[in-house]
Amino acid sequence: MPASPSTARAINDRLALRLLQREGPLTAGQLKQLTGLSRPTVADLVERLAAAGLIEVAGESGEQRRGPNAKLYGIVADRAQLAALDIRTEGVSVVVSDLLGRVLAESSAPIAGDIGTGPAVEQAVALVERVAKEAGADRLHTVGIGAPGLIDPATGELRSSTGLPEWHRRLVAALQERLPEARVQVENETNLAALAEQRDGVAQDRDTFVLLWLGHGTGAAVVLDGSLRRGASGGTGEIGFLPVPGTAGLPSATGCEGGFHSLAGSAAIAELAGEYGVVAEADEHAPVAAGLVAAGTTAFLDALADRLAVGVSSVVAVLDPGCVVLGGEVGRAGGAELARRVEERVRRMSPLPTEVRSSSLGGGAVLRGALLTARDRAQDELFSPSER
Repeated sequence: MPASPSTARAINDRLALRLLQREGPLTAGQLKQLTGLSRPTVADLVERLAAAGLIEVAGESGEQRRGPNAKLYGIVADRAQLAALDIRTEGVSVVVSDLLGRVLAESSAPIAGDIGTGPAVEQAVALVERVAKEAGADRLHTVGIGAPGLIDPATGELRSSTGLPEWHRRLVAALQERLPEARVQVENETNLAALAEQRDGVAQDRDTFVLLWLGHGTGAAVVLDGSLRRGASGGTGEIGFLPVPGTAGLPSATGCEGGFHSLAGSAAIAELAGEYGVVAEADEHAPVAAGLVAAGTTAFLDALADRLAVGVSSVVAVLDPGCVVLGGEVGRAGGAELARRVEERVRRMSPLPTEVRSSSLGGGAVLRGALLTARDRAQDELFSPSER
């Protein structure tokens, strides 16, 4: 059935807004060309979107022609302010942006593990409020949070998990209470890193791939046919629990020691580096393993690649993703040299062709992914007819 006039207008408006978000300011003539709509239809939607406060005149085109230059229309970036958080065991990072994702203010703060749940939550919330104030954001529209642990697929909430601070879980509720008008959403950190690599990083040409997170701990995110897969309980990618050879035992339901984590976690990599005499200066902002991998010798990188290939080849055997991204601070520190070594070993272990790439975003991918999801949700709501 043909769309009703109101539905057609909504579709056209959304199309024009997405083009302006992707391409930047455009003239009515450029919108006509890119959308394929008629001149009167484009004129109507421009007037409608301007009246709704979603677009504004952002300048004039530089084309030389008879008569006045054409007006350039752009999205009103300050229509909404967004916040993104990267919650780690040892601290939290916050960034506040406008509706187009342009960063307005950002900051990070360590949170001591012995200060208690209440003070930790208060310290994190205060950081969000301070960064929002520095950004000039009187009201946050959407807050995207990246955190370690499992997200309940039924409720979207961060599940209680052994080994992770209780303040992680409490923080989500505290932010919703202190920011009652904001939409607060939480996602697993590795899933957000994969989203960022797909949108802005090394996986932009892939709609199927796996991101192997290598930081303080290990994790994996699975993207199949363009969609992030979370699993029945939200646990897709808990690769730290993968039973592998070369460990002292087997993992358990309450701990991943004995699993792949015991081969590829930051502490395990540091121990391996010690065996090869590799040393590096400590960096308070990154896992110790990242500096060691960046300074690693050929023999050390070969040994590390042997370990990583065990986990990667297991993932490849089950999913056949065609591409694996070594993410996190450690994956980026290893760069192309580590990725090449892992790919060579996987090629010998599996008949399935698999390209291994190094992350271009590293640990910053989580914060970037959280901001992307916050921006997507805010735009979905603000660009919909119901909001206008």
